[in-house]
Amino acid sequence: MSPRPGDSSASRPAAGEAPGSETPDGSDPGAPDPGAPDPGVPDPGGRDPGGRDPGGSDPGGPGPGGRDRDAAGRARNARPRDALGRPLPRGAAGDEGIPDDLVLPPAQSLQLAQELLDSERPFHAHEVLEASWKSAPAAERDLWQGLAQIAVGLTHARRGNARGAAALLRRGADRVAGYADAPLHGIDAAGICRAAREMAARIERDGAGAAGPLTARLVVAGS
Repeated sequence: MSPRPGDSSASRPAAGEAPGSETPDGSDPGAPDPGAPDPGVPDPGGRDPGGRDPGGSDPGGPGPGGRDRDAAGRARNARPRDALGRPLPRGAAGDEGIPDDLVLPPAQSLQLAQELLDSERPFHAHEVLEASWKSAPAAERDLWQGLAQIAVGLTHARRGNARGAAALLRRGADRVAGYADAPLHGIDAAGICRAAREMAARIERDGAGAAGPLTARLVVAGS
């Protein structure tokens, strides 16, 4: 679904598309970005999270050129993935992904994303937040996209990609910061923005292993 944390190769830019075919953000020549096609990171452009067909079938496997395609002929990675979104060998038991057509009300989306972050599954949290970004009204899209980018930054960090992690954390924080004065859905925009920037600074200073947890919750307690 969004930028993909890979190994060091994941820090290469890739073109991605958001709903409606616009680029999710201006590409950064240093790090992946929600919408980047696979080497293992989230793709906010509509791939099958977790590498499985939502209906439980593999619509034919690799097509011409060896690429997996869905029933409509769209390129889709049918390989299973681990908890951090890394592709596994075909036939391996992968981590259960998020349904490609997930649509949740904001409160449920935030609750599920927080549970996934708490269980060290930021790749899946990103997919939940990205689904909300795709369905959000125009006035909220930067907020949801920023949250998804922060989750992708966390995924990069857990996978050891310091450059991609810091870039995505800062990019997401910049988007979320625009909502700090008028938070929506109880989201702690100011706290999340601060925590993401602090994590990016730790990573830039000491490496991906110093990331630690995101110190802010998505939603303010009691909201």
